Amino acid sequence: MDKRFPIEDQIAMLASALKGRVVTRGDADYDDARALLHGNFDFRPAAVICAANAADVAAAINFARATGLALAVRGGAHSGHGANDDGLTIDLKAINGIDIDVDARTVWAGGGLTAGEVTRAVEQHGLIVGFGDTASVGIGGLTTGGGIGYMARKYGLTIDSLLAVEIVTAGGDILIADADNHPDLFWAVRGGGGNFGVITRFKFRLHPLPQFTGGPLVLPARAEVVAKFVALAEAAPEELTAITYVMTAPPLPFLPEELHGKVVYMCMMAYAGAPDEAEKVLAPFRAIATPYVDLVGPAPYSSLYAPEDREFMKLMFSVRQRFVDRIGLDEAAKLVQKVEQSDAIFRVGEIRVLGGAFSRVPETATAFAHRNSRIMTAFVAAAPTMAEALANDHWAQSGIDAMAQGEDRVYVNFLTSDPAERVRAAYPSATWNKLRAIKRQYDPENLFRGNANIPPA
Repeated sequence: MDKRFPIEDQIAMLASALKGRVVTRGDADYDDARALLHGNFDFRPAAVICAANAADVAAAINFARATGLALAVRGGAHSGHGANDDGLTIDLKAINGIDIDVDARTVWAGGGLTAGEVTRAVEQHGLIVGFGDTASVGIGGLTTGGGIGYMARKYGLTIDSLLAVEIVTAGGDILIADADNHPDLFWAVRGGGGNFGVITRFKFRLHPLPQFTGGPLVLPARAEVVAKFVALAEAAPEELTAITYVMTAPPLPFLPEELHGKVVYMCMMAYAGAPDEAEKVLAPFRAIATPYVDLVGPAPYSSLYAPEDREFMKLMFSVRQRFVDRIGLDEAAKLVQKVEQSDAIFRVGEIRVLGGAFSRVPETATAFAHRNSRIMTAFVAAAPTMAEALANDHWAQSGIDAMAQGEDRVYVNFLTSDPAERVRAAYPSATWNKLRAIKRQYDPENLFRGNANIPPA
């Protein structure tokens, strides 16, 4: 770019060359265009590039490289990596095409789509991709980090259903990466996050889901209840995946008013199979203790995505996470006690039992490498002020420290308020070194550094 022109003029020239739109600080919708969902982040980029296609993304990348402006990429806007101060944000929202091949059981999905949008489209055909647990999360960040959700035990991570990507590299090249084309790059984007390019389209394998049973089972938050639940979940058929939360009960209509604000054990159950089989598998869980609420039953898979309160999402979130190998009575007691001790308006001790298809993929097959981990646990809290958020950071860290077992192992998609260097805990040494070598090949100048960053070797 010609340095004689002010950066604003250069951005205007870029805008004239794009099919999509460029939003700058003088535009009426600038605040909406730059906003991220969570209150932790309030960035003011020089421009938001609302890309219409891969060519727009390539032009924006070339512009950032030429001008030296920092680059951020936004999909669902959950992550703090989706914007920056004084740089460029590439917004993928308009890249939202979806092409379902029912006979081949595949879908090409635009990088600006959310998990909920793709799920609702494919389930109309009795098919599914295993995403996470939140409808508004973008498929881009979720997939490139791994994707641990309600189908983890039945169909593995989201990346285990990924067949190909259309990706724009730091050099502005638009590539198709799959098992045969750029296989090293395809390996890296399956767990290496947004370090290797901007993915504008994903091709997923679709799985049949003709019948599904799921919903919330709310139990008393006692250590013996949590420990028994975890033991049953580990022993259950892999058709069952559960994501559970020791948490303050929100004021949801299906929860009795006397429970609102009390600590409960919210268990989101997901069974991929016939209702009669589900009932047999679920019976031992229902027998652990008398449920406060039992809404587990035949339903669309997308019903597991709870309605989201946008005002609640604007709070400041504190998150700490690690993989562990056991949650017995002692660990369950620590987790329950930690949640009870917090005075945050919202606090959660989360447990996801893994195994099944998640564990059968060899550890070196993808950049997501912690396949031998049996359980994922996390502490999450939300606050309206920075002072409270900092206190919640300390609370979440002390909680996860109390759960420590062996080496620190973390899920890269849950690195939100952690120190930047903790990204190393997401990857064993051999995986980390391979990722750095691939980064050197595709992004030697570390243009894609606004993320859980893997520097080039």
